[in-house]
Amino acid sequence: MPNEHIPPEQHRQQAEAVREKAEDGRQDAEEDRGLTEDQRTSAESARNEAEELRRLAEDSRKALDQHREVLDAVRAERERLREVGEAARIAGEEARIAAEAARDATLEAVHATAETLQATVGHMKVVEEMRRILRDIQDGKKADSN
Repeated sequence: MPNEHIPPEQHRQQAEAVREKAEDGRQDAEEDRGLTEDQRTSAESARNEAEELRRLAEDSRKALDQHREVLDAVRAERERLREVGEAARIAGEEARIAAEAARDATLEAVHATAETLQATVGHMKVVEEMRRILRDIQDGKKADSN
């Protein structure tokens, strides 16, 4: 009944307006669908990028761990070399002390040898003096017996 009072021209205009609104709504829906698809694509790209960044971060963590292990190994090797160097320094010091003791012992032996030689020379002089005295005594007995 309400349509009976509307003239046909107005009815056509209203139908056209409804069609235009429907078309506009359809276009808006299409645009929204396009936007939604773009957003979905964008979201997927963001997820892919986030996953790539997560992988890169994990790789970086692994590299840092390996670097840390290498540094620990280098530190341990330095410490070992320091200990070896310290042991070598101590051994060198002990060798120097032993060489000094050997030098002192050699000097003492040289002095003892010199004293022994002096004593031997002194004894030889005494023996030589005794031989001379004995010769003199023998020569004196020979002279007395003639």
